[in-house]
Amino acid sequence: MDFAISDEMKMVTDAVGRFVREKVQPLEQETEEAAKIPPEKLAAVKAEAQQLGFYAMNMSEEVGGAGLGVLDMCLVEEQLGQTSDALIRRIFGQVYPMLEQFEGKLRDKYLYPTVKGDKICAMAITEPGAGSDAAAIKTNAYLDGDEWVLNGTKHFISDGDIADYVIVMALTDPEKGARGGISLLIVDKGTPGFSVARNQAMMGHRGYGHAELNFDDVRIPKGNVLGEVGNGFKVMMANVGGIRLGHIGARAVGMASRVLEMMREHAATRKQFGQPIGDFQMVQQMIADSAMEIFATRMMVLNTAWEQDNGLDPRDKVSMVKVQASEMLGRVADRGIQVFGGYGFTKELPLERIYRDARVTRIYDGTSEVHRMLIARSVIKRGLTL
Repeated sequence: MDFAISDEMKMVTDAVGRFVREKVQPLEQETEEAAKIPPEKLAAVKAEAQQLGFYAMNMSEEVGGAGLGVLDMCLVEEQLGQTSDALIRRIFGQVYPMLEQFEGKLRDKYLYPTVKGDKICAMAITEPGAGSDAAAIKTNAYLDGDEWVLNGTKHFISDGDIADYVIVMALTDPEKGARGGISLLIVDKGTPGFSVARNQAMMGHRGYGHAELNFDDVRIPKGNVLGEVGNGFKVMMANVGGIRLGHIGARAVGMASRVLEMMREHAATRKQFGQPIGDFQMVQQMIADSAMEIFATRMMVLNTAWEQDNGLDPRDKVSMVKVQASEMLGRVADRGIQVFGGYGFTKELPLERIYRDARVTRIYDGTSEVHRMLIARSVIKRGLTL
């Protein structure tokens, strides 16, 4: 089994990591305090990232991306994970691979401008009564001549307040339900009946909106569908694996690695009782446990990504990664604050932000409890397949 990373990818990840540390991390504190990214600084850094080819790296070269596979993208995501989610979204792009299913005029209107960074797309799935169980959505649409008439409510929609268009998961054939009755409809900003009801303030992940969206008899063209009518749930589920691996798994490894490096430096320089605190076994244990957990999670991420790249179906492993990575990050962040003591609890360090940001990763994209249920069901049915 070859674990080597190509020289080209080492150069790419080194360059991305250096850019994150030198250009992006300096924006974190201001973004956190203002709950928004300073516009002029954002424009400059985003433009530089685009010039270097760091924007929408997960998309194919055919549509203007870097054409990275799942494994290579996870290596990049490790580096991106060393900064906040808000800054990743705005500077490097939150561009969903499923957008490549746009065809014809829809590619020109939505896909290419999104990959270029000229348009922002929001994905509207979650509802007040449908979180981890996405198939339980109530938002619905019916055809009236050449138009869909859309009704419903979505909430916790990232970037929903500023998106140029929203991809809405809606029930288009109630009798079929998730098995052929759900479609992905495209709604443009400003469409009559479409409104942002509010931005839901969050404990963490500041710097971008988490909106509640209302759709009240919204009329959209019949052709505004991503993929085929009735195929929406399948399209969405085919894409969530890569998202969970990169956005949660790999980014968690990157952020935890940043915390561990802070712990290492502090343990070597901070003295108590006449010696560096790194000489104390309890501090050593926190550092050792963090290093072991980061390494184990990274191997899980890369192995699962490799299987996806090679046409396998590692859905059980994706669930394992989601649980392991999200919970590992929470534990490492907690240890980081403990090693720094009272200083770690202040806003002078990024630790308290990381601690808050980490908490939600156990909830979105399927809670830890739901993924554990899926893992257990699979093991009971088929045994442990590694």
